[in-house]
Amino acid sequence: MKVITIAAGLAAFATPVFAEGNAAVGEEQFNRQCVACHVVRNDSGEVLAGRSARTGPNLYGIEGRVLGTMEDFRYGDAIVALGGTGATWDEESFVAFVQNPTAYLREATGDNRARGKMAYQVRDPQEAADIYAFLATFGAE
Repeated sequence: MKVITIAAGLAAFATPVFAEGNAAVGEEQFNRQCVACHVVRNDSGEVLAGRSARTGPNLYGIEGRVLGTMEDFRYGDAIVALGGTGATWDEESFVAFVQNPTAYLREATGDNRARGKMAYQVRDPQEAADIYAFLATFGAE
């Protein structure tokens, strides 16, 4: 029984640690995992990445943006409420969110009934960090 307890304790520390994201790799991952629902379109209307997808919000200028505030997108109540606290997107919040949107919102809001509208999950934390690094290259003008 002690072996199981020790193994379980060590497993808790085995959460993946990832290096800072790589924007070049992130572009490739964005094109594989995100373009079906998201676009990166600047304020002039020019598409900088992706296609004209409209299922998810435009990801232009995401770094530092308050959660749930992209104009012309209908967010779920939980992410809007979290944004109302002033929470902004950074690498840590983005990686946690895209790996499991509902779990992230439940933990961040403390509401066990909170749900994310995004069904897709980026399984690998390094890929999520890479995608964030890519998106962070598209800042507000």
